[in-house]
Amino acid sequence: MTSRTCIFHIDECDFEKSINEAAKMIKDGKTVAFPTETVYGLGADALNPAAVKTIFEAKGRPADNPLIVHVASKEQCEELARNIPEKAYTLMDRFWQGPLTLILKRKEIVPDITTGGLDTVALRMPDNEIAIELIRASGKAIAAPSANLSGKPSPTTANHVIDDLFGRIDAVIDGGAVRVGVESTVIDMSSEVPAILRPGMISQDEIEKEIGDIIIGYEDKVHQDIEKVRSPGMKYTHYSPDATVILVEGENETVIVKIREMLDDFKSQGAKVGLLLTDENNETIVGNEQFLLGRKDRPRELACNLFAGLRYLDEKNVDVILTDGSFSHSGVGTAVVNRLRKAAEMIIKI
Repeated sequence: MTSRTCIFHIDECDFEKSINEAAKMIKDGKTVAFPTETVYGLGADALNPAAVKTIFEAKGRPADNPLIVHVASKEQCEELARNIPEKAYTLMDRFWQGPLTLILKRKEIVPDITTGGLDTVALRMPDNEIAIELIRASGKAIAAPSANLSGKPSPTTANHVIDDLFGRIDAVIDGGAVRVGVESTVIDMSSEVPAILRPGMISQDEIEKEIGDIIIGYEDKVHQDIEKVRSPGMKYTHYSPDATVILVEGENETVIVKIREMLDDFKSQGAKVGLLLTDENNETIVGNEQFLLGRKDRPRELACNLFAGLRYLDEKNVDVILTDGSFSHSGVGTAVVNRLRKAAEMIIKI
């Protein structure tokens, strides 16, 4: 465990210098947190078992939870995966660089610790200049789960990383706030019928336009009883702040009524309540603290603000977070509600 964390502040003047210094740390087997378009990742050389082990130690992450490996080219992908199907190449051509992770049969070069002991490896090419240049400069495929303490909301700024992991990792590259805000869509291409194992910014409809029918291989709950999972986010509790999260789903008016009712009840008990609301409900419900996710008709905005909102309300030391789930649960909204359901201790559907 490191005792000092180096912070690289990226700007045009020192971009190359900072990237090269961070890349040397990756080559030396150290841990570097860096921005992608989705969330900040905690990176280490994917083919160095000792380096990958430090990721698990820093995060407190269960060792059977597989990591996503970030690459900078299809050629680098081919060094790590075998028997890549044509449909996987189709998705690479359409969505890489971008927030899509492909699960493929792994080559023996990929160590067990990186894959959670599976015969597959999860690969993606991030759409972020800092991430791509770090991979290229290091000459390494970089294993990188989200750069947070295991189970906590994913980080969308360098400050979120610092709050969770300062003194536990070797470096953080501060590239500002991320653009997407929820983790990548994960699709299993290692079986006969492709299956989405985690929803993200790239939707089922978009994928099916490229490769035909796929199946949904996830449920919005934690599967503690599953022995092996092929994707992060399926087995263990994720995205949870310290406060108790209660998600209220349904039509707008009924959600408002229920949240007001619960708000009054918690206040009468002396609890400090935080509200995670869509913009439209800003003035209809008033709590001790509140954070606006964005407009219901802008699901990408909701996704971008989700984890920042959970962290903001936690910083306000609220006891309970009542969450407005009245937005559309289709398209990108699928990813937003998936993360909220995994963060929630109680889900109320009305």
